[in-house]
Amino acid sequence: MHTYTDRFDSALAYASRLHRKQKRKGSGVAYISHLLGVAAIAIENGADEDQAIAALLHDAVEDQGGLTRLAEIRELYGDAVADIVADCTDDFDETKDRDVCPAAREAEWRARKEKYLKSLETKPERSLQVSLADKTHNASAINADLRAHGEEVWNRFKGGKDGTLWYYRSLAAILTKRVSTPASARFAREVAEMEELASRA
Repeated sequence: MHTYTDRFDSALAYASRLHRKQKRKGSGVAYISHLLGVAAIAIENGADEDQAIAALLHDAVEDQGGLTRLAEIRELYGDAVADIVADCTDDFDETKDRDVCPAAREAEWRARKEKYLKSLETKPERSLQVSLADKTHNASAINADLRAHGEEVWNRFKGGKDGTLWYYRSLAAILTKRVSTPASARFAREVAEMEELASRA
């Protein structure tokens, strides 16, 4: 079993500061809930301290500062953590929320996700284990919201219902092939449940 030191405590406080004003998509829940959930899943799956810290910081680059933030993470927590965070990031563009029409936004989202999916074929397994924890927590949250709110949940996502299902189906196929563990099986079950909930509408 791995142990966690003051580095982990520092990263937890750092993540909380970075994301303090951010809310979960659609639900309005404080974003730290997601970061704690991802870290918990990663630790349950056997993450070492670098992976656990990366789990806390996996969205910091995409949501809170781009490459400048990645450089800061590298300085504070080292190359191993920064490399995992980079591998978990599918968008380094800090202007991604610029005002564009919905069709253009969806096309941009699809292209970015296709590029990210392709990159998973060659990323280190250590990074994929953290990504797997992230995707598992996201899928679980989507399923909980689908059970509570139904079809309206899909309106939260740039890819809509069809695009989101395609993305998670693709993730499950790649991650269960690259990371053949109970953790990937758990994610596959969440995706299967998502498909089942979607089919009930």
